[in-house]
Amino acid sequence: MIEIKKQSLSETFAIYFDKRMLRILLLGSISGFPWVLIGSSLSLWLKEDGLSRSTVGWAGLIFAVYAFNYLWAPLVDRIQIPYLTKKIGHRRGWIVLMQLLILISLGLWSLISPTENLALVISVGLLIAIASATQDITVDALRIEQIGENEGKSMAAGAAMAVVGWWSGYKLGGVIALFSADYLQNLGFTNYWQLTFLILGVLVILMNIGLMFVNERNSDERKTRQALNDKIISDKLGNNNNFLSKLAIWIGGTISGPIISFFKKNGFSIAIGILGFVFLFKVGEAFLGRMSIIFYKEIGFSKSDIAVYSKTLGWITTVIFTLIGGLFVIRSGVLKAMFLAGIIMASTNILFSVLAWSDKSELLFAVAVIFDDIAAAFATVAFVAFISLLVDRAYTATQYALLASIGTAGRTTLASSSGALVDWLNGNWGLFFILTALMVIPSLLILWSMKNKLKLSDK
Repeated sequence: MIEIKKQSLSETFAIYFDKRMLRILLLGSISGFPWVLIGSSLSLWLKEDGLSRSTVGWAGLIFAVYAFNYLWAPLVDRIQIPYLTKKIGHRRGWIVLMQLLILISLGLWSLISPTENLALVISVGLLIAIASATQDITVDALRIEQIGENEGKSMAAGAAMAVVGWWSGYKLGGVIALFSADYLQNLGFTNYWQLTFLILGVLVILMNIGLMFVNERNSDERKTRQALNDKIISDKLGNNNNFLSKLAIWIGGTISGPIISFFKKNGFSIAIGILGFVFLFKVGEAFLGRMSIIFYKEIGFSKSDIAVYSKTLGWITTVIFTLIGGLFVIRSGVLKAMFLAGIIMASTNILFSVLAWSDKSELLFAVAVIFDDIAAAFATVAFVAFISLLVDRAYTATQYALLASIGTAGRTTLASSSGALVDWLNGNWGLFFILTALMVIPSLLILWSMKNKLKLSDK
């Protein structure tokens, strides 16, 4: 097993000042921001419009889209967007198109009410999720392509910066959303959430302006590899020129090729183990995250309180400990980081049980949020580095999308029942958070069973 090579503290922090890391930071922000829209913003909007916890929880099923974006990842790799690809590049063209769909969706949300047309609200949320999941394919590919194939240290640092960017987009976007909604509500606007979505639309526009400063590498090498793979499959099929043969070649070259490569590289049993681990690792965190903002409201914290402690304070904590987490991954290895992250995630979930069983305490709230963000920072940077090291550089976009989608599948499909679980427990938040702490154990057992058999590359 090959681990990331160790380096001094000064060398590590020097990597963070590479100008490419600033580009990766922006890409991460673009990726994280839509989660604010269909996560905490949508959840609180539905809750404040009088909908039940179960409804809010089940609305989270729209996140399941992220679990399946690998299905169309090959399309994102191959299909060029008319006009945009020629003007701004293949990767950036796809991102801008998806950002435009998100912007249109925010405009639609500003015109409707959940109580009057819940189905339409959820449908628009689904459109945002589809656009976001699609842009993540090309965002991750563009991020990885910022780093050379032989820059293992920079890849680990890039993973840390990507996580910082994602949480910056998610946390700061949440701050703006919550403060805007609270301010507009205090002014007496009954449609304060609809107006908030218009404000968030301005952020989308600003992000796209920043995207123009992210360089995109020439795609000729990727096209050459795709053509070579197509030729190999074509030769095996007899090089027929009929439509069905061409379709089979395209499917084989873009979909089956990356999957076969993954199983061939790792072996069938280890490949299945990797997929199982990726699916289960962050399920407990997702259960907590899906219901956290509802929990904060039910124990008496205002939207402004949540914005300060959960978003602003949480963002600062996440940035600091993500960079520290990146350092830990580089110096100690990704596997040790994964085990540590799992243990920290379980431990911090217990803090929320303590908060649930205590009287309203801003200090305890702050402590729980800080340690939860520390856990999330370590877990996410280790997880991103882990996946980045597993992918075959010939199939970067598709394989990364596949692994990331499987991880998302566990977090979204299972966590969609979080509200129903709280209701089943009769609102016993303390017991709920204990159960979320136990959810990480199966994934750590899987990782332990294959820790000596994983084939991790430092390229």
